[in-house]
Amino acid sequence: MGMLENIQTGKEQKPPRIMIYGSEGVGKSTFGASAPGAIFVQTEDGLGEINCKKFPLAHSVAEVLSELTALRDEPHDFQTVVIDSADWLERLIFEEVCREYGVRSIEKADGGYGRGYTHALTHWRKVIALLQELRDKRNMMVILVAHAKVERFEDPENAAYDRYTPRLHKHAASLIAEWVDAVLFANKKFRVTKENAGFTGERAIAAPIGADGGERIIRTVGSPACIAKNRYGLPAELPLSWQAFIDAYQKIEENNHE
Repeated sequence: MGMLENIQTGKEQKPPRIMIYGSEGVGKSTFGASAPGAIFVQTEDGLGEINCKKFPLAHSVAEVLSELTALRDEPHDFQTVVIDSADWLERLIFEEVCREYGVRSIEKADGGYGRGYTHALTHWRKVIALLQELRDKRNMMVILVAHAKVERFEDPENAAYDRYTPRLHKHAASLIAEWVDAVLFANKKFRVTKENAGFTGERAIAAPIGADGGERIIRTVGSPACIAKNRYGLPAELPLSWQAFIDAYQKIEENNHE
């Protein structure tokens, strides 16, 4: 049989791989907990007020890998694995690299010059490989939760500006963003108004839009304000809820198969 006979056509039906990031308390973990059959691999102690199933708090990369391996190999009915959070997992990865090289700072690992961050990617790839196996072999959805940071972006075509990005080293953020199908930015909507500040001129005031401290949304498409993407053709903005996301996702999937 020739190689050309192996050519495949059509769209693969596989569970979504998602990274959702945003500020503390916006609702990222609740989003993950609302996914069907969710099990949390927790690397930070922040799930106390959320009714969910979770592994004990992991204190090392080895524990995280063991939990993911158990989900791959042992019988269970879970449908979604949630890593909460990716940035605290990165701390565990940095600690592991420091132990491997007998240093106290990731900056000093293997002689410095950024080599520690490169070695950290080895551990990230182990995590991602197991998550990929959960998707391929156990048909599980994958959600990585992360916090947000504001980062200066040097735009080669325009003036530099600040934007929201996941609170991860740029190497890890790039690796994960390439692997997942959607990077979602969770935020609250604000209305910015200006008022007279006397001799100092005008000042801007941000007020939340909607009740309960502001309408919570997810942005699915990147902009100068944030990093975001999706491979599904989702609307650029959705309410911050699992139901809103999955409804939009399923509608697009149905339209693609009509």
